[in-house]
Amino acid sequence: MPGEGNSTKLGKLKKYFKLLFMAKREFSFYIFCLLLAVFSGCYKDKADTVAAYNPPPPHTDTSSICDTVNITFTGEITNIMTINCFSCHAGTADLGAGIQLDDYSTLKAYSDNGLLLSSITQDGGTSFMPKDAAKLSDCEISKFEAWINRGAPQN
Repeated sequence: MPGEGNSTKLGKLKKYFKLLFMAKREFSFYIFCLLLAVFSGCYKDKADTVAAYNPPPPHTDTSSICDTVNITFTGEITNIMTINCFSCHAGTADLGAGIQLDDYSTLKAYSDNGLLLSSITQDGGTSFMPKDAAKLSDCEISKFEAWINRGAPQN
């Protein structure tokens, strides 16, 4: 019969909407419970928490202090040069255009004529050094400046 197919479809449609409505109601209930749980946890005044929090005093990192007073050639300058320069500018200095800076007299001459400081500060007056590597740190450059300003002593 033609009317039975429509009533079956209508029954299925009613059942679908009934399930959909129940699902929406359950979903709404779960959302309500979730919101209740979230906001019921916020019972304390945040101002009390902030006022009671006393952060510890800042840690003084002594490695960030740059000592430019006690600079020696055999200490700081040679160490910086060993790490950053001597791979090219020592021995035969083939990679360093023949500039052999592991010899004090040559290093002193380059510090006296301003080429050493110009290259490590990368001011544009000479080739930037160290070549193909990161620029020396501000502290390392300050140590060279202090050493050179004291006459670049061989101490």
